[in-house]
Amino acid sequence: MHDFDFFVGTWDTINRRLLKALAGCTEWDEFPATSQATTMLGGLANIDEIAFPTKGYNGMTVRLFDPETKEWCLYWMSSRTPVMTVPQVGHFVDGVGDFLGDDIYEGQAIRVRYLWSGISATTARWEQAFSVDGEKTWETNWTMDMTRRV
Repeated sequence: MHDFDFFVGTWDTINRRLLKALAGCTEWDEFPATSQATTMLGGLANIDEIAFPTKGYNGMTVRLFDPETKEWCLYWMSSRTPVMTVPQVGHFVDGVGDFLGDDIYEGQAIRVRYLWSGISATTARWEQAFSVDGEKTWETNWTMDMTRRV
């Protein structure tokens, strides 16, 4: 239940997001962000708020650990659409977190994957990918390379 303890603190982030997901687009938008994360409920919850100053909105992730299944449920919401998404569910294996869930993107049913990797005392990487073919292929459409603020 302490998988996300590494994330507690303040992080500077370089975001790279495809201009258009699931459209064969190869153009990326790069923009900064800053996030602040904390644990709650003795480690059963991890919450972070991320500010995208050049985009004009904030987001928040709530991560809840289920001690019985040993899995995390990750919920996202933003100030643009203040409704929690369907959770991505998963766990860490050998320092890599893999979280999956079903969603709808522009009217199309998709599978969503969040991948956490490159975790150290001062760095972490998050990726979001979509699949429309039952997880046979994935399109990574958003990456965040994070550096801990000292």
